[in-house]
Amino acid sequence: MLRYSWKAGDLPSRGYICGYCSQPLASARGWAASKEGHPSIMAYIYVCHHCTGPTFIDHEGKQWPGVVFGNSVQDIPEKTVLDLYEEARRATGAGAYTAAVLCCRKLLMHIAVAKGAAGGGSFASYVDYLSVNHYISPEAKDWVDHIRDKGNEANHEIVIMPADDAKDLITFCEMLLKTIFEFPAVIRKKQAKAKTP
Repeated sequence: MLRYSWKAGDLPSRGYICGYCSQPLASARGWAASKEGHPSIMAYIYVCHHCTGPTFIDHEGKQWPGVVFGNSVQDIPEKTVLDLYEEARRATGAGAYTAAVLCCRKLLMHIAVAKGAAGGGSFASYVDYLSVNHYISPEAKDWVDHIRDKGNEANHEIVIMPADDAKDLITFCEMLLKTIFEFPAVIRKKQAKAKTP
């Protein structure tokens, strides 16, 4: 394990996306570290000027916390749905791709219950509910099957899921959440505003 000797002060400006607030920035505030006994800089802690969160950049250029993957979705009334989606995004940003895949599978179940499916059902019953009630288009059914397959693989087999699988599933879940929750809320707000004298 590397041991660092830290010094506060001005740093070379570094562009990155904050892992806390997801804002792009270039910071020159924080701390620099050298390996004990060596003068060259090996790591940095930059401070975000949007949220003041500290970001650690190690000797290999890796960032902690990592960049949260995907985009936020507005107007999700069910807190568990929102929490699971955000958990999947954060897990991907942290490199926990297997956890992100499992969150995406569970997210589909929570979406179905939020839209009226009875609790305690099987995964297949939740997917059927979303499909029969037109929350998932026929063209998107293959994506849902893909989430099921990847979730089963992550849960029941001795495998570690790769970044691409997690990112694909989060991208699909984001689109699904926007279609089911965000876009209908946007038009409802516009219609309500148009009716207001």
